[in-house]
Amino acid sequence: MDRGPGITALFVGRPGTGKSLAARVLASTLNLELCRIDLSRVVSKYIGETEKNLRRIFDAAEDGGALLFLDEADALFGKRSDVRDSHDRYANLELQVLLAEMEAYAGIAIIAMQASEELEPAFLRRLRFIVNFPFPSVAERQRIWEKVFPSSAPLGPLDFASLAEIELTGGMIREVALNAAFRAAHEQTSITMDLIGNAACTELRKWDRPVPEACAE
Repeated sequence: MDRGPGITALFVGRPGTGKSLAARVLASTLNLELCRIDLSRVVSKYIGETEKNLRRIFDAAEDGGALLFLDEADALFGKRSDVRDSHDRYANLELQVLLAEMEAYAGIAIIAMQASEELEPAFLRRLRFIVNFPFPSVAERQRIWEKVFPSSAPLGPLDFASLAEIELTGGMIREVALNAAFRAAHEQTSITMDLIGNAACTELRKWDRPVPEACAE
C-alpha cells in the first residue's frame, strides 16, 4: 500500500450533528486519549507558520498515541485548486502538509468540517473514510428528546412528538434541555413545555435560525 500505517477519516456535518461525540466514543471504545485541535486557531496569516503548527501538533500526538481530532477544518480547506496568486499557492501547501501529516500519522486522525463540497476531489481521494452526519429527522429528534433528560429529572407532562417538530440538531437539543433544567431549578418547578419552548427559541436565535411563531408571543 502506498499510504501510511494509520487511519484517516473525514467527518462532515452541521454543528451539533454528533461529529465530536462520535470522536469521543471512538477514543473511549479504543481506550485512547482524545486530542482535539481547533484548526481555526492553528491557521496563521504568516507564511509558513501554519505548516509549522501542524507539524508540531502531529509530533505531539504521535508521542502520546492519541486519537487526533482536527475540528473546524473549514478554516483550512476550500476550493483552492485554481492558483491565482501567492496566497493560493501557500493555501494549497498548507493543505498538502496537513494531508501528508495525516497519512504519515501511525494512529487515527480525523478531520471535521461542515461541508465536503469545499474540499477538492484530489484531497478527498487521500482520505480513507468519509462519514456524513446528517441533520436528524423528526423520528430521530423524538428519540433524542426522550433520552436527553435523566430519570431523576423533575419532568412535567412533556409532548416529545411536538418537541421533535422543532428543527434542532442533537447538540442543540442538549443545550435546550440543559437551559430549561437550569430555569426550572431557578424557579423551583418542574421542567415544563413552556420552559423548553422558551429555551428552544433562544437556541434558534443564537444560531440565526428561523423561529416558530410562538416565539414571538
